[in-house]
Amino acid sequence: MRQQIFDLRSRTYAELKKATYEEIKAYVLEHSGLNVSNLYIAQVKQKYGIIERENYNKPKSENARQPQCPPEKEKAIVEALRHFKMIEGSI
Repeated sequence: MRQQIFDLRSRTYAELKKATYEEIKAYVLEHSGLNVSNLYIAQVKQKYGIIERENYNKPKSENARQPQCPPEKEKAIVEALRHFKMIEGSI
């Protein structure tokens, strides 16, 4: 237990707290002027291996079409994820 408390204290706030979708949207809007949807954020997070839970709102048919995140919005979302330390590296 004592070791666990020490581990939590040694981490930064950014490492302990993941950004919400609203925080990511606000960052993207402020820094790039783009509005992004929750769907686009989820697609980018999944692409980078940040899968929090299975989607409960799945389409009824397997071949249902879903809009894909445009490259300029993906780049802005990735920048936001890096800002919030949810992924590492450079663009």
